Amino acid sequence: MFIDRFAGRAIQRCIYSSFSSKNFKTRGLNHFRMINTEAEQLHSAKKPKACKRVGTHNGSFHCDEALACYMIRLTHKFKDADIVRTRDPKVLETLDAVLDVGGVYDPTKDWYDHHQKGFNQDFGHGFRTKLSTAGLVYKHYGREIVSRYLGLDVNHSDVERVYLALYKGFMEEIDAVDNGINQYDTEKPARYERNTYLSARISRINPDWMEENTADKEDRLFHNAMKVAGNEFEEMLCHYTKSWLPAHSFVSDCIKLRNGVDPSGEILFLKRYCPWKEHIFELERALHVDPLIKYVLYQDDRSLTWRVQAVAIAPSQFDSRKPLPIAWRGLNNDELSKVAGIDGCVFVHSSGFIGSNKTFDGALAMARKSLLG
Repeated sequence: MFIDRFAGRAIQRCIYSSFSSKNFKTRGLNHFRMINTEAEQLHSAKKPKACKRVGTHNGSFHCDEALACYMIRLTHKFKDADIVRTRDPKVLETLDAVLDVGGVYDPTKDWYDHHQKGFNQDFGHGFRTKLSTAGLVYKHYGREIVSRYLGLDVNHSDVERVYLALYKGFMEEIDAVDNGINQYDTEKPARYERNTYLSARISRINPDWMEENTADKEDRLFHNAMKVAGNEFEEMLCHYTKSWLPAHSFVSDCIKLRNGVDPSGEILFLKRYCPWKEHIFELERALHVDPLIKYVLYQDDRSLTWRVQAVAIAPSQFDSRKPLPIAWRGLNNDELSKVAGIDGCVFVHSSGFIGSNKTFDGALAMARKSLLG
């Protein structure tokens, strides 16, 4: 019943269009009712006998084939397919799809292995990480999975955005870990161990070396691994549809209005806070923003003060394009207001990456004066 739960959960958990409540009420709510009706029909209908069989290898399992088996069963073609675990070539030849075994990559036959000599496929779209079986299945079926989750046509621009973002934010790590690709180009030893990521958790589901093992037990544990990998995939897919995608649209709209905030075009005002850092760099390129944005203004929901935050030089960097003035850093309240010559100042961080003011006008004045410094 993987696809039944997938269909029912999708609309219940995700709002994919924008922050507009009116838009959601007129478009999203109707879609919610439609999908829930379909999900109820799926649950009430008698489950048909599975007619497809998907093969993967037996023995010790890894995250990539567990996730690949889960994902392929979310497709229309392989809905409710049986999973057959074997390395027998004669059995594999009889199956409808073969994952992570068989030494063949042939999407026309739905054979997706990545272990064979000469295999060097990547996801494309600027990604260079060698694909695992999970990445191969996602490359060929990911758009369908995302489109069904969103309830949109497979060629819709929002489907493409989530398809690419989910690969970058989730799938690529699975590919890299399975293929033994280091995250950093360095031979220095790691400063700490990292054992809680998905691939490590899936590995620990395998039978312990001190336990008696049987084929039935191994198959049962593999299906447990599929559920663990699949649940995390769905959680990430939900994040990208209900949070990441609306934020992308919202930040894009705010960037287009930035010249109304300040004629320099270097100050961005968010009408409400959202996760903007992972969008601003890509949108600046897409919208040909020049000069680049230096500061982002938004209200802190807890303190109700107004933040002025310097934009970093790159997504993974802490250094800012233009930090707040050195003379302001580490100061608070009246002392800061006196030095800055701006009423209502609350603080400026010692590194200059963020500060705040009691009012929007005060925060805007801090950003404008910082541009001149």
